[in-house]
Amino acid sequence: MSQPSPKTRTMTAYPNATTLKLPATLLQAQAQAVTNGLTDVLGKVLRPGSLAVIDASDLNHFDSSALAVLLTCQRLSASLGGTLLISGLPQRAKNLAKVYGVSELFA
Repeated sequence: MSQPSPKTRTMTAYPNATTLKLPATLLQAQAQAVTNGLTDVLGKVLRPGSLAVIDASDLNHFDSSALAVLLTCQRLSASLGGTLLISGLPQRAKNLAKVYGVSELFA
């Protein structure tokens, strides 16, 4: 099975940021491939002081694995000295993050 690559685009609000887009479906079955794709790109573009955005606005079918993917990306970003913003996270995902006690990471 081929690994999906994250879509990149420029968001008007962050014209100098690399923006990656989450897929509409992100369940446990897709989590490793999505994580690999995102961390590969982030590892190439993030430097101290740089900015990347993960656009989660299309995310509509997900489980807690989606949060694990985002947390992995947050940790990588911090280790590289970059800043990672999560944009468009659906309210259901925010509620799930609250249940797991990690909502402050997605504020």
